[in-house]
Amino acid sequence: MTERTAAGRVALPRLMLMLLAVLGLVMLTSLLFGAGSVGPEAAWRVLAGGGSGDERFTVLSLRLPRALVGLAVGAALGIAGGLIQAAARNPLAEPGLLGVSAGSALAVAVALVLGASAATLRVSVAQLGALVGCLLVLAAARLNGAGSDPVRLVLAGAVLSGLLGALTSLLLLADQRSADEIRFWIVGSLAGRRLQELKAILPSLAVAGVLVMLIARPLAAMALGERIATGLGHHPGLIRLLTVLAVALLVGAATAVAGPIAFIGLVVPFAARALAGPDVRRTLWLALPLGPILTVGADILSRLLIAPSEMPLGVITALIGAPVLIAVVRAHRLPAV
Repeated sequence: MTERTAAGRVALPRLMLMLLAVLGLVMLTSLLFGAGSVGPEAAWRVLAGGGSGDERFTVLSLRLPRALVGLAVGAALGIAGGLIQAAARNPLAEPGLLGVSAGSALAVAVALVLGASAATLRVSVAQLGALVGCLLVLAAARLNGAGSDPVRLVLAGAVLSGLLGALTSLLLLADQRSADEIRFWIVGSLAGRRLQELKAILPSLAVAGVLVMLIARPLAAMALGERIATGLGHHPGLIRLLTVLAVALLVGAATAVAGPIAFIGLVVPFAARALAGPDVRRTLWLALPLGPILTVGADILSRLLIAPSEMPLGVITALIGAPVLIAVVRAHRLPAV
């Protein structure tokens, strides 16, 4: 019989193994299926070491980098969602509310209007915009006395995100060339991503990983209340600041390489808590496979639904996430964080 916790849920190690197996199948499916003339049989020949030059290029140079980028993006967004929901004590909090994605898109828009090309645009521009957006949220929260109120912190981020989004729209309206080049940043996509772009965000992901390891236990203590967390020797203000910085790094890196992708950071923590309970440490562990499963799975659908054309990944994640969110809200069954 499957090992279970006292609460009746599957134990975390067993659950992780099952999800990792599912992730492996999803990654394999991403390599076997896709728009174009290389079908599953030909792709399997390539994975076995054969195949023609064109088939090997399609599988190894196009589909494999795309799947690996999707894995990194999904994990980053899933973990970021779990962090911000735990810090804000709000299961409806979404990383985009911090203004991180909006700041990233604005930085890219500014760079394009100033003459940069989307083909040569450095990933660091988008990451810098994401970090600036996060710092602006912290400043706005401090000015409005929201630093000690996690809910107001999220609301401050939502206001800033709307402002940055409006500025981005104004810039794109003023420059049609930029509007054409930045379209994939607005809707989100993994198409055409290369391993070089993945390597460019790995340092940010590594730093964020260290921060997550440092704050996971204090975040779990803060779920019991700030007074209890303080009594245990933690500093809620510092923990919240480190959480926001980790979210900025994670979401900034994901947005830099794939554009703003909605709902991954919202749906993944919901699913993780449903599987393993409200402990934020379990949520973060499960987000590692759940985020990529959702992201890469949605990318597969984006390639197959209207083949040989593709749908933007952001559209697919919205189609998946929005109905789930609406159903949960209407049923008044928001899980506790």
